[in-house]
Amino acid sequence: MSLTALVVLALAVAVIAVVAAVVVVVATRRRLQATLGPLVDGGHRTTAELLAASAREHAGAVARADESGRLAQRLADALSTIAEGVVLCDDRGRVWFRNEVAQAFAGARHGEALAEVAVSEHLETALRLGPSEQYLELYGPPRRTLLIRAVPLHEGDAVVGAVAIVEDVSERRRLEAVRRDFVANVSHELKSPVGALGILAEAMQLEDEPAVSRRLAERMQTEAFRVARIIDDLLDLSRIESEEAPQREPVPIHTVVAQAVERVRPVAEHRGIEIAVSEGPRRLSVIGDRRQLVSAVHNLLDNAVKYSEDDSVVEVVIHSVAEPPDATWVEVSVEDHGIGIPTRDLERIFERFYRVDRARARDTGGTGLGLAIVRHVATNHRGDVRVASYEGQGSVFTLRLPAGPGPVVLTKTEAEAG
Repeated sequence: MSLTALVVLALAVAVIAVVAAVVVVVATRRRLQATLGPLVDGGHRTTAELLAASAREHAGAVARADESGRLAQRLADALSTIAEGVVLCDDRGRVWFRNEVAQAFAGARHGEALAEVAVSEHLETALRLGPSEQYLELYGPPRRTLLIRAVPLHEGDAVVGAVAIVEDVSERRRLEAVRRDFVANVSHELKSPVGALGILAEAMQLEDEPAVSRRLAERMQTEAFRVARIIDDLLDLSRIESEEAPQREPVPIHTVVAQAVERVRPVAEHRGIEIAVSEGPRRLSVIGDRRQLVSAVHNLLDNAVKYSEDDSVVEVVIHSVAEPPDATWVEVSVEDHGIGIPTRDLERIFERFYRVDRARARDTGGTGLGLAIVRHVATNHRGDVRVASYEGQGSVFTLRLPAGPGPVVLTKTEAEAG
């Protein structure tokens, strides 16, 4: 049984104890009323002694009831701090407790209203038939998956109520899907170039024409480079994921961008694409691992070049953003004017091997791992990466990182003005 279920069960027991204590108090009063008169008349004890004994027994019962009430309140406060929604009902299905998370479902609209109906149905099922559970898909926005579980509460052989627990498992389901797809995606990505290498090698064995053999050899070289890129990206991603606390040092952000631009410039020049860099003030810095940061910016630039039209422009802008009271961020924005990304794909583009257009991605030589690397680098540096894109108009990716030490940085407006 989970910790949440144990706490809920303890709360139910505490409430039952409170009710029992109240019953004891009432019964004690009635018993004393029935026995007090005959004892006094019989001369066994004085009236004062009897009243004192009655007061002591009554006070003990009240104290036990108060202690049970305090325990129930402490358990209710504890349930208010957990992430799951908790709903308790009596044996007639009447709800008498909800924690703060579950309160969001009561009287709500849209998806939360569906969750409230499901909770009520499962509580009724638990009272009549026993434990029940269901995965409920809420299509949002945002899209969520709720796991609703209900179990009956017993006192002896009698069912005295039921408890329902509502858990948001959206992130867990997403991660499970990513892990499940990872092996299949790796196999698929490597199978294509390896298979092509085998076919090309077989063709070369049967080919006597030197010119054809050279073309086949060039194709083999291309496929071999493709395999190497996939392996390199996998190694980079594995290394970055394992370095949750990378070696940190002050790094001037303009040097990071300069190194990334130099790495992608040959491909850009080959297609006539200009990379226009607006560095901003050179005093901007971040605290982090230079190698990881260069890798992240390079992947953003590499994607921008791959998915841009020939003879176009990729713009890189560096600026700082001050947020009250004292938070300051350094942002590197990479904007292209290429094919853009459909809105339906924006939530998934940072997943490993996810491609918006698989056919186009193969033409451009992409591995589907670049944006996953960017996201992990941003997370490792306590930052994030954001995207704004419109299909057919281009995309803007922004890597956002906490600013490093140094002089007070300029805001975006001040940097543009200066």
